[in-house]
Amino acid sequence: MSLTIDFDVKGSASNILLIRLSGELDHHTAATLREQATNLIEEHRITHIVLNLENLTFMDSSGLGVILGRYKQIKQQNGEMVVCAISPSVKRLFDLSGLFKIIRMEPSEENALQRLGVA
Repeated sequence: MSLTIDFDVKGSASNILLIRLSGELDHHTAATLREQATNLIEEHRITHIVLNLENLTFMDSSGLGVILGRYKQIKQQNGEMVVCAISPSVKRLFDLSGLFKIIRMEPSEENALQRLGVA
């Protein structure tokens, strides 16, 4: 299976990047996500990211690396990353990696957007 990536720029100041991932985020697909997200963050001066992982069925360490890299990019802008609608298997990987110590989790995309002041 491959990865489907859906990007949506939100907010009155267009400073929130909503990323919806479907499929598998692994070493084959991580580079594509990294490039596209980095370009959009720079082009739109994004300060916050909402990462919807509801339909992400698999993620490996390459996927964790991409997410951590975008988190660091956003933190440099004094922004925040929020993960929402996470599947149990991917949630376990986040738990094991310690990412939930730095990235907040919300139950839904709507909650995540409200958390960042948009909805």
